[in-house]
Amino acid sequence: MGIKISRRKFLQTASLAAAALPLSRLARAAEPGLVKKPVAAPGSFTGTETRYGGMCEMCFWRCQLTGKVRDGRLVKLEGNPKSLENGSSICARGNAGIQLLYDPDRLKYPLKNVGERGAPKWKRISWAEALDEAAERLKVIQKKHGPHSVALFPHGASAFYPLQYFEFTGTPNISEASFYQCRGVRDMAYMSTFGFAPNEDVDMANAKVIFLVGTHLGENVHVSHLKQYLKGLENGAKLVVLDPRFSAAASKADIWVPIKPGTDTAFLQAVMKRLLDTGKYDQEFVAKSCTGFDQFKEAMAHATPEWAAKTCDVPKAQLLQVADLLGANLPNVAVHPGRHTTWYGNDFQRSRAQACLTALLGAYAVPGGLIRPKGVKLGAASWGHGVFAQDCDLSKFWPFHPPGTPTDAIRETTLTAKPYPIKAWIAWGQNPIQTIPDQARTIAALKKVDFVMVTDIMPMDITMYADILLPEKTYLERYDYVKTGMQWDPAAKPQQFVAARMPLVEPLFEGRDSVWIVNELAKRLGHGDKIPVASIEEHVDKRLAPAGLSIAKLKALEGIFTQDGVSPYAPAGKREFEFDTESGKVELFSEQIDSNDFAGSPAYVPTAEVPAGYARLVYGRSPVHSFSRTQNNIWLHHEMPENPLWINDRVAAKAGLKDGDRITMVNQDGVKSRNSTVLKVTPGIRPDTVYLAHGYGSMNPELTVGKDQGIDDQSLITLFGIDRETGATGMRTSFVKVVKDGRTLEMMV
Repeated sequence: MGIKISRRKFLQTASLAAAALPLSRLARAAEPGLVKKPVAAPGSFTGTETRYGGMCEMCFWRCQLTGKVRDGRLVKLEGNPKSLENGSSICARGNAGIQLLYDPDRLKYPLKNVGERGAPKWKRISWAEALDEAAERLKVIQKKHGPHSVALFPHGASAFYPLQYFEFTGTPNISEASFYQCRGVRDMAYMSTFGFAPNEDVDMANAKVIFLVGTHLGENVHVSHLKQYLKGLENGAKLVVLDPRFSAAASKADIWVPIKPGTDTAFLQAVMKRLLDTGKYDQEFVAKSCTGFDQFKEAMAHATPEWAAKTCDVPKAQLLQVADLLGANLPNVAVHPGRHTTWYGNDFQRSRAQACLTALLGAYAVPGGLIRPKGVKLGAASWGHGVFAQDCDLSKFWPFHPPGTPTDAIRETTLTAKPYPIKAWIAWGQNPIQTIPDQARTIAALKKVDFVMVTDIMPMDITMYADILLPEKTYLERYDYVKTGMQWDPAAKPQQFVAARMPLVEPLFEGRDSVWIVNELAKRLGHGDKIPVASIEEHVDKRLAPAGLSIAKLKALEGIFTQDGVSPYAPAGKREFEFDTESGKVELFSEQIDSNDFAGSPAYVPTAEVPAGYARLVYGRSPVHSFSRTQNNIWLHHEMPENPLWINDRVAAKAGLKDGDRITMVNQDGVKSRNSTVLKVTPGIRPDTVYLAHGYGSMNPELTVGKDQGIDDQSLITLFGIDRETGATGMRTSFVKVVKDGRTLEMMV
């Protein structure tokens, strides 16, 4: 039997009669909010008002903000100096939120597609018309095919309430990119080991060693997390980075291991065997707080340094150097669990290995280790849960799947109608064109269903396939998210905080918030009597109530409430803990995993070798973009308009390529990139690997800045792995060649 876990537990106006028009012609350049109003002279702050309560959504770290407003127009964003996380600091993306608010291409009105999916012709309609049609079409589908004939693809803070509603209506077909293409596999692996999801709660600021397995700190730019990381380095922490590419983190490393992609688990196994062989592990913590040690030790017995060095294509001496450094500094070692962890389809076992290494080092509830900071308790305003069909039990396929349904399973069920038909797709803040590999099959599924509804802020690629397109307010115009957390330091009293997103400006155009949209849809679908809150403000107030807070009180506190907290560190000398696992201990060997016919202790599962003449395509984050979400942002586009392809210098030289060459790409299935980009020739990447920043190459012509800029890595990922334990999608499993001047070149040293 697999893990049974709920999502709740897992997360603790008039219609135009005119014919159809392109989106860009549905809003004139002189629309209110897009006209450049005169402001005070440069250097003058006359008439500027500071507004509090903002919370960024340019990425999902959600830094707290203040806004400078003149004549009703937002002119500057800054970090809220009261924030315990980011303080007055925000990143480039956070600063550029203004350009999202005033982007001429943003979605402004409800629209109906009277053309074809993929080649839409848009007609502006009223909210009443849009919701009436959406409700009627969903009602017909659900009446004929059942509640599980609807699929939802949510992402971001505004998607929480819609997610709860569609769960309540009875569909299990809900797939969040953050679970099935990002952190879900990590969370399930740690829950199977420690009994809780780790988030990124590692005490890097107080670590003696920081150990990163492909974690690109400095390129994701989560401000408070980076502050912790940099403070740790400033305090003298040694940094070890496993990565096939000389990433921003690798550039600061004391030891950079340019590991062969897909072999990380083998490296971790050998490190753990070395710790066991030398006795350099936390024997007291293991004896008192862990179970399955004997089986675990036996499972690591094969992982000799010689075997791992050959498997991982790294020097044996370097592997031993890493292991001995970790052992010499236990328990104050930050083994970072990572965030985006779905790589090769063998990712559950790799994350299990990282969790077990943490336990072996005793790096729990100590300075520098894995910690569990406690935030202020919040309330909920939930729709509750519907009853899923019996044939929707996914545990028989993926016993350790995160909440929801694997994305690829939804797509394949849509295309095959097995085990049941899926006839409607709803995307809410997610762009499945660029989150799901094998775009051709995603587009085929979108064209097959009876109805597609999309709610978003910008005309992303997915909006091209909508029948009904609904505009949301931007995060600067709405209430929604409530954030709680804690900041700590061994020498000071920990502080807890609560912040809620509050609008910094009046909304433009006809965007609505998710509670209003869902409630209006629910009324039309016969669920009006079950609505848990009447407005987004009521929703936020219900969340805040257990803490004795409200929107009004937070406004009076300039957006952030703080109070004393509890230390995340255990009392000195405490080495025995109880965990929320079946055994109550850290499970170095898991009977539950073993009973499902998987390796009970972390096992290395090889991934496919790179075919001759190809290189493995890996991808990652850009420090100035949040994937495809920000590609149309003119400020950020100016900083990084396209995503250069990193290629090893020796491979480039043999192929006759040089830095700055303009190239396209083709993969192992003959799929060609739609666009071109430039080469970055560097010794800082393995010869068998090439790298792109993810999120470029958008195809929607309504993105007047971002369309066709750079190469869409997802368009080339047609060969992908499915993690056997979780169903998560590993996407660093496709192989490519470079094409220059019409010639396809061999990728060889």
